[in-house]
Amino acid sequence: MKFQMLWLTLVLLAIEATSTAQGKNTTIPALIVFGDSIMDTGNNNNLSTPLKCNFPPYGKDFPGGSATGRFSDGRVPSDIIAEKLGLAKTLPAYMNPNLKPKDLLKGVTFASGGTGYDPLTAQIMELHKLGARKIGVFSAVPVGCVPLQRTVFGGFLTRGCNQPLNTMAKQFNSKLSPALDSLDKELDGVIFYIDIYDTLFDMIQHPKKYGFEVANKGCCGLGTLEISYLCNSLNPFTCSNSSAYIFWDSYHPTERAYQVIVDNLLEKYLSKVY
Repeated sequence: MKFQMLWLTLVLLAIEATSTAQGKNTTIPALIVFGDSIMDTGNNNNLSTPLKCNFPPYGKDFPGGSATGRFSDGRVPSDIIAEKLGLAKTLPAYMNPNLKPKDLLKGVTFASGGTGYDPLTAQIMELHKLGARKIGVFSAVPVGCVPLQRTVFGGFLTRGCNQPLNTMAKQFNSKLSPALDSLDKELDGVIFYIDIYDTLFDMIQHPKKYGFEVANKGCCGLGTLEISYLCNSLNPFTCSNSSAYIFWDSYHPTERAYQVIVDNLLEKYLSKVY
């Protein structure tokens, strides 16, 4: 269970700034992203792994309707954050065979679906040595509330959120936040903690407040177990309006849900970037 929790949620966002000066004149030339399927923009397409999604209906709301290897109906947070920072509308995958050197100037994502916790992550000091000057680390999310966990652990009839998994996520966050605060003091204002748990939990508990209709199942198929190859074009039950759903498949949010989450987080944390 612990691995499943981290598989979904542990993401590292590294932002380089051209100047150590803080303020409106500071520019952000590149966005470098590390993480799992939440941030993957297609790295798994060219890796030997069963965790792929470069086939319909994934990507049905992506520009051109292309299944690019993003675990969503459209764009993912790495894309949306890059756009919000004025860098690019989408962030390329490092393993993309069409990646050009000039693309690296605005950033790239190394995220890969299925990635879990690696002790080397705690050595993010190396990123600082390489020039990263703003590093945001996302908290774990309420993984017990994703549709798959509701189906497996939430009760056959009720499919409620699994509290033990959510408790594990909160315990992980309670250790992560002070650890990052301590490291931030050592690096003099370089690293910061991004709390995503409360935002997503509130969205799931009060979907209509955010303009969603469905929060307990995904859009793809029946939305209870479908993920990766189980979410395919042969399934006749996929919804027609994914923007009404918080989740696209049984584990990953829709592009619209990501938009809401990113807007909320940037409003809260953008001042830490500059």
